[in-house]
Amino acid sequence: MKNFFRMLRYARPYRYLAYLNILFNFFSIVFGLFSMTMLMPFLNYLFGTAELVRDPEATGIQAWNTEFIFFLKDITGDDPGKALLLVCLAVVVFTILKNVFRYLALYVLVPYRNYTVRDLRNAVYKKVMRLQLSYFTEEKKGDTISRMSNDITEVEFAIMTSLEAMFKGPFQILVTLVLLIIMSWKLTLIILVLLPLNGFIISRIGKKLKKNASRAQGRLGLLMSLFEESLSGIRIIKGFGKEAYFFRKFSTENKHLTTINVKVNHSRDLSSPLSETMGITTLSMVLFIGGRMVQTGTGIMDPTAFILFILLFAQVIDPAKSFATAFYNVQKGAASADRIEEILRIPETLKEAENPLTLSAIRSGIEFKNVGFQYTPDKKTLTDISFSIPLGKTVALVGASGSGKSTLADLLARFYDVNEGHVLIDGMDIRDIKVKDLRGLMGLVTQESILFNDSVFNNIAFGNHEVSYEQIVEAAKAANAHEFIVHMDKGYYTNIGDRGGKLSGGQRQRIAIARAILKNPQILILDEATSALDTSSERLVQEALNTLMKNRTSLVIAHRLSTIQNADLIIVMENGRIVERGSHQELYAHKGLYRNLLEMQQMV
Repeated sequence: MKNFFRMLRYARPYRYLAYLNILFNFFSIVFGLFSMTMLMPFLNYLFGTAELVRDPEATGIQAWNTEFIFFLKDITGDDPGKALLLVCLAVVVFTILKNVFRYLALYVLVPYRNYTVRDLRNAVYKKVMRLQLSYFTEEKKGDTISRMSNDITEVEFAIMTSLEAMFKGPFQILVTLVLLIIMSWKLTLIILVLLPLNGFIISRIGKKLKKNASRAQGRLGLLMSLFEESLSGIRIIKGFGKEAYFFRKFSTENKHLTTINVKVNHSRDLSSPLSETMGITTLSMVLFIGGRMVQTGTGIMDPTAFILFILLFAQVIDPAKSFATAFYNVQKGAASADRIEEILRIPETLKEAENPLTLSAIRSGIEFKNVGFQYTPDKKTLTDISFSIPLGKTVALVGASGSGKSTLADLLARFYDVNEGHVLIDGMDIRDIKVKDLRGLMGLVTQESILFNDSVFNNIAFGNHEVSYEQIVEAAKAANAHEFIVHMDKGYYTNIGDRGGKLSGGQRQRIAIARAILKNPQILILDEATSALDTSSERLVQEALNTLMKNRTSLVIAHRLSTIQNADLIIVMENGRIVERGSHQELYAHKGLYRNLLEMQQMV
């Protein structure tokens, strides 16, 4: 439950709206109760048979009753018809005022709720964007999406249904109980004894609901993960004819989720009838005991006052019922709040230095100095890696899959921090440099071209709102992409679909290269940028890459060794270590691992 209320920290900037809600609810309750309390003196005035006299020692409801009757007599000239009209008009006016303030209370609650949820969504998204890459390899993407969408929706629903009840309900109950105590503390004592019992029963059911709700949200996350995987792998699923297999997996998870949701909804739906039943039971007991007191003359209230007492107590039932329903909704929302808080409390291992250095340009080069790294404590990924990339030069990394090549590229971009040694730019440890400055110097082209469901223009511009159309075209031409772009339906303004699905692999890669060319980075990281392409596409992409690498400090990871023979330095890696280094000619003459890899590719 504490995590749910921790979510309300995002409501602090808008607490003035909560204060207004409380104020408007206060006036709504006062006008509602005032119109109700007018009935007792009015009934005594119309139907009372005893002679009316002022009692100097009278207090509370009795004094209010007497003074209001004298007030009616004074302004109506002791005319019951006029008194009836006056009271009816007063009830209408007070009811209008009650509902005006009720509307105002709801009116200010709407932005309070929506602004709070908006800031919560922003906080979750910002946090996810700052998490280390290892989070996304260890966690299911669909579960993260579920937390961002379904769990936040549950929290929003809990806030929507509970805040009003939490603000208004307890206050209305408190004010009404004060009036009931003034009228008869004995009868009110019965109510105060029974209400905690009701609350205990409701809380027990609420705890069970939260447990099931937490299980339901976890299952929903698994279901979303399976759905996301099915969409991502739809081509393979269809190609292997496994639609029925994946449907069975989805159906099984969906069945588990439905079973839990049935339990959750049964518990939640029990709240209103249960609270109403307990309220009516309490009311019946009060009616019986108080009625006997009135019948036997042992009570302190006359029949009219007793009727008002019952009517006032009936006013407690609805807010108590709403409060119980809100309590159940909060329990359900608390389960989702726990899942959201899990993300918000993930420690950020990549932290910026307290006084980071600025870096606007690279002047001497890059150095990996005795670098060691491991993803998990029990297995080293890189061991004692040392090499330099002078300014404007190209270093290529080659080796078998899993040898640590891509990890080195990730360390340079500071997607991870080294466990041992240093990665230096111009002699400065990259951990001391502003992350924004560091990555601002870099351009990244990977094996899988990451494009977005947007136009060609926006994919190349990639958030740069100051770039001109001519600059986009120039970058596309340099990437050998202009020719196929202009033949598309809307040219540069053609939407390329989810992940660029409307384009071929080579076309996607050339747009990714155009994006890097437009950025004009000083440091270029190419991670197997041509390994997934056919021969024709590879030639065009390689030409674009050669244009991109001119006069740039480049780190190239290559699967096809024919593409890196002109590199200034080739580093051969095996099992996280450097086993060979040199130019193409030197390594070929050495007759080591590099030559073996090259000859195997030539044989293929």
